[in-house]
Amino acid sequence: MIRVLIVDDSALVRKILSDELSKHPDVEVVGTAIDPYVAREKIARLRPDVLTLDVEMPRMDGLSFLAKLMRHFPLPVVVVSSLTPRDSEPAVRALALGAIEVIAKPGSAFATQGIGEELVRAVRGAARARVGPRAEPAPLPAAAP
Repeated sequence: MIRVLIVDDSALVRKILSDELSKHPDVEVVGTAIDPYVAREKIARLRPDVLTLDVEMPRMDGLSFLAKLMRHFPLPVVVVSSLTPRDSEPAVRALALGAIEVIAKPGSAFATQGIGEELVRAVRGAARARVGPRAEPAPLPAAAP
C-alpha cells in the first residue's frame, strides 16, 4: 500500500486528487494539507510514502518547502501544479530540488479530473524511488540571449 499526503491550497483540487488516487487499491490517501506548515506536521505524524505538492501556496511556496524537505526529511515528491508545464523553469527547478516527477495541472481546477492515470503512475513511480538528503542546488544559468 502506497501512503500519500496531498499538499495543495485548493480544497477542490485536494478532493479531486484524493478521489482519483483512492480509485486504486494499492494507494491510500492518508491525509491532505492546505500549506507546507500543515504538511510538515502531518508528515511527522502520518509518515506518508509519497507527497504530492503544489507550487503556488500561501505562507510558503512549494519549491521552498521542497528544498527544506529534501534537506531535512527526504521523501519522494510528485509536484502537481499549473505553474509547471513541461520544461518550464519551475518544473526544472522542482526536479533539481529533488522532485521525482512534475505533472502540470490542466488549465483550470475543474480540468484536473483528467490527470488521474498520470497521477497514479507518477505516485507509483515515486514510491519506488530512493531519495536521500540533498544540498541546495546551484542556481540555474541564465538563458542565452
